[in-house]
Amino acid sequence: MNTENTSTPPSPASSTDYRAIRIENMRKLEAAGYKPFGQAFERTGPIAEIRAGWTPPAPAADAAAAPETPPAPPVRAAGRMVARRIMSKSIFLDLADGTGRIQLFCNPANMGAEPYEAVRELDLGDHIGVEGDLFLTRTGELSIRVTGWTLLSKALRQPPEKFHGLQDTEDRYRMRYLDLMANPESRDRFNKRIAIIRSIRRYLEDRGFQEVETPMMQPQPGGAAARPFMTHYNALDCTMYMRIAPELYLKRLLVGGFDKIFEIGRNFRNEGLDRSHNPEFTVMELYQAYGDRHAMKALLEGFIPHACEEVLGTVHVPYGEQEIDFTPPYREVSYPQLIREKMGDDWFDLLLEEAQKRAAEAGLDVNPAWSMLELSHEVYDKLIERTLFQPCFVVDIPREYIPLAKTRPDNPDVADAFEFVVAGRELCPGYTEQNDPLAQRTAFEHQAGEDTEKIDEDFIRALEYGMPPAGGMGIGIDRLVMLLTGTEVIRDVILFPQLKQ
Repeated sequence: MNTENTSTPPSPASSTDYRAIRIENMRKLEAAGYKPFGQAFERTGPIAEIRAGWTPPAPAADAAAAPETPPAPPVRAAGRMVARRIMSKSIFLDLADGTGRIQLFCNPANMGAEPYEAVRELDLGDHIGVEGDLFLTRTGELSIRVTGWTLLSKALRQPPEKFHGLQDTEDRYRMRYLDLMANPESRDRFNKRIAIIRSIRRYLEDRGFQEVETPMMQPQPGGAAARPFMTHYNALDCTMYMRIAPELYLKRLLVGGFDKIFEIGRNFRNEGLDRSHNPEFTVMELYQAYGDRHAMKALLEGFIPHACEEVLGTVHVPYGEQEIDFTPPYREVSYPQLIREKMGDDWFDLLLEEAQKRAAEAGLDVNPAWSMLELSHEVYDKLIERTLFQPCFVVDIPREYIPLAKTRPDNPDVADAFEFVVAGRELCPGYTEQNDPLAQRTAFEHQAGEDTEKIDEDFIRALEYGMPPAGGMGIGIDRLVMLLTGTEVIRDVILFPQLKQ
């Protein structure tokens, strides 16, 4: 028996030789009448559907008296050849598409001598289309008994080795197509990402939300504090910015009369790359007229467990050595109380110098120029947030850090907002949105300082036409997928992450 599951990946020195061999095989197939880059191929369905549609023939009670079972209808399948095993006069191939794989049984008695001989010239990675009938081998393997085949696309390069996959991390990101081809766990992760987004979208649409689109190139970046990417619009001879957030345009739609809206799309921030940041990332922003942060909280506690159940089959999600429990309701905890629990009940009564000393003793790298507000936020950001593992809503955040939210009616010093934190990272802020144009201008002016040109005057003008009270939130899709798939590096959930060229 000659068994060939896959080939060992060639070294750089031998890759040219492997390519030459494949081109020689391609010429042989051409000479036999098989065009190396074929046409469309009509399939019975994806391989997963073909497998699911298989019904084994029922055994007859009296085999002698039973009428002959009609043959199963032929099936047509297409995919990439990922394994080959030669056993005497028979060749077994494994055919794979994006949904699964199935064994092919090739024998000259079923397909003819010439097509059988041509099969021998195929290489791993070639795309082929086959026709035949389904049957079970003696080992119980569902297979297609091939009666005819055609070459659909010749692979001129060697695929990654089956059992070790694509191991180099840099190669996995740069050549994602090989990662998806060789690593089933990577392909599964991205299938889950697609299913998670689909589940959330369907959940919102079922509750009356409409999906909208807003500009990705904007004359003025807004909606967040971040460094934008700049470009030049030749036709208008003006500077444009890739959006850092869609927020201000979505709120313009609330002014215009849209009631419940969301957008799933890319944001761009010209900042660093690390395990949880990519300059191009996917966010869902959502706004509900006549709602508030409580409405946003209820939505989060609805669509996250819904996506968990629908995609993963459970709300108990392994993450590292722990397990996240997405069973609602989620804990709500006060920002000042978290700081007091970490730094002492008297923290907010301390003089700045005493607070700086205590923060340094707790392990914080203190900047002497920080105000008490800034020092407290650094304590939360560096010493507290990362300890919040189970889902929780952090509330009573100082209004200075959330200029686009209203303040609490009972406490004007804090924003009527939450930060939704899971596994030590902020996943989603949710607000009772600011719809007072005068208060919004004051907040923008405070944020802009001397750079008054950064104030979006058109947005202020839109608010002056009347924006209804509203709740809003923005959730990082990449980070959500990381949590639900137990992934710790953001590049592993982005198909084509940014890399140094």
